[in-house]
Amino acid sequence: MSVQSPIKRITAPEIGARKGGAPIVSLTAYHAHTAAIADKYVDFLLVGDSLGMVMHGFESTLPVPLELMIMHGRAVMRGAKRSLVVVDMPFGSYEESPAQAFHNAAKVIKETQCGAIKLEGGRRMGETIRFLSERGIPVMAHIGLTPQSINILGGYKTQGRERAQWAAIEEDALVVAEAGAFAVVLEAIAEPLAAKITAGIPIPTIGIGASAACDGQILVMEDMLGLSPQVAKFVKEFGEVGKAIEGAIRSYADEVRARSFPAPQNTYTAKD
Repeated sequence: MSVQSPIKRITAPEIGARKGGAPIVSLTAYHAHTAAIADKYVDFLLVGDSLGMVMHGFESTLPVPLELMIMHGRAVMRGAKRSLVVVDMPFGSYEESPAQAFHNAAKVIKETQCGAIKLEGGRRMGETIRFLSERGIPVMAHIGLTPQSINILGGYKTQGRERAQWAAIEEDALVVAEAGAFAVVLEAIAEPLAAKITAGIPIPTIGIGASAACDGQILVMEDMLGLSPQVAKFVKEFGEVGKAIEGAIRSYADEVRARSFPAPQNTYTAKD
């Protein structure tokens, strides 16, 4: 009798070791069935706090609670068997102190069984990243446009357009790498700066609106599927799922109203 070997899940150290190698492929995921589909093709799935906007209709990521991230993290872990699953730490769950960050990150890891967490911030989060990494929690960092700081940034604006901004963002990248992050997301960073950062740090950079010079790329799944009503200018839509859903619902509604909706066949037998 043959025994089927379990699927080996990709780990954070394996992603970290991909620096300068084959491009790292990633997407966001918020539920089990889309995670299962993407799992065949990506290296890691991010349960992003963008789910607050994509799934729950919030105007920003700021209202998302830790419990919601854990719920969606569990769902994605049930769907994905091969890819690394990274769960975002939501606003207010890690900024106060390294101890607060560890308490909540450990809760996420234990309750979802994900392989890593992601948090936003460069220099200011260096101590926290080191604290978590030294205590067994793999950390993916996130610099450039950090959506949880949107009220300070004043909008979703590309970072590093002016040379005067470069030094601070480069320092952010160096600090998170030295603190122990296994990878860093570069969001909405001007292409020349993203290329310079990628060449200058020893950990993989994952770009979102930060050029093909990065070691990998990530997109919000609903954006690239054409399911979101509004997407950033840098997003290429690889499908028209939103239009397909609308067309299917319209056809269904038309058949119901025309009383031509087909009856089920051989699904049950009515009792006498």
